[in-house]
Amino acid sequence: MEVKTVIASIRQTLIAPPHKVGHRTSLSHLRLLIGLPALALTLVVAGCGQTSTPTAAKTPSATSSPATSSITVKTATVTVNGKPETVFTNSAGRTLYYFTGDSPTKIACSGSCAGIWPPLTTSASTVSGPASVSGKFSIYKGANGSQVEYNGHPLYVYSLDTGPDQSHGEGVLGKWFVATPSLAPAAQVSPSASPSASSGSYY
Repeated sequence: MEVKTVIASIRQTLIAPPHKVGHRTSLSHLRLLIGLPALALTLVVAGCGQTSTPTAAKTPSATSSPATSSITVKTATVTVNGKPETVFTNSAGRTLYYFTGDSPTKIACSGSCAGIWPPLTTSASTVSGPASVSGKFSIYKGANGSQVEYNGHPLYVYSLDTGPDQSHGEGVLGKWFVATPSLAPAAQVSPSASPSASSGSYY
């Protein structure tokens, strides 16, 4: 029974007129009057001491995003030399280029050159390309870190391309060209024949 209910019952008992035997209050009623306040005090104290224990809300378990195991290279139609052409792009849609001074195992554009032509690098272990592309993507660890290659050509973006659908790097110095699905495999070049940073401007 709740404390409020018990107190209400006590009040009702106190208000009720006592039974009289002659002109004296019955002994039982007197005892009840004496004991009820103590009982009420006990119940109030007990009621104040009761605390409800809230049920802790379940906290959703944190889920970590899976580590990226593959970098994606896409294709897009870009106007190149006044004509629409299918080119490779990075995940942000920026056109990818290759440099004729590179080889599959030798990076000729690094350092200050890579500041103008940022290499397409990755921490992933594989490269995912369009299913319709017959060429081979790979990752080469060289001067620029782990750089993505297509058919042996290291890939770059051009710093003067400020967004997707641009190809301002096409034909720069006659050495930089957009990378397309039809790009032929790069020829292996011996280290002694590879161009060095001192042999001319690459950007």
